[in-house]
Amino acid sequence: MTDASPPPERSVEELMRQLTEQAGALVRDEIALARAELEGQVRELGVGAGMIGAAGLLGLLSAGTGTAALVLMLARRPRPWFAAATVSGAYAGAAALLAREGQRRIAAVGVPVPEQAAETLKEGPPWQTTPTGSAPR
Repeated sequence: MTDASPPPERSVEELMRQLTEQAGALVRDEIALARAELEGQVRELGVGAGMIGAAGLLGLLSAGTGTAALVLMLARRPRPWFAAATVSGAYAGAAALLAREGQRRIAAVGVPVPEQAAETLKEGPPWQTTPTGSAPR
């Protein structure tokens, strides 16, 4: 038969110290894992944001060359400055219509107010409406 002696009992202080060390190591490992995971995600977000910025720049350049092409197309008959003024006027008119519609929609919404919360605050708790020192006894 084997002599199976029970493992030596450790003190509460030693167990608490070991628990604290293991919990600290676990937290550090989890933070390191989260950091590594977030670094990869942030890197991908940066690349994506750069691509969106480049797309916006290319879109702006495309709109500029499209405008130039439109002006040149219209410049075949009238004078070139008149064609450019016509395209510019069309853009200004479209901008004015969009601005007016946007203002109309904003005015329709008005100032956003959480109406239910405002009603609740108007009612208030009973202690709020009772003057200090005159509480019922």
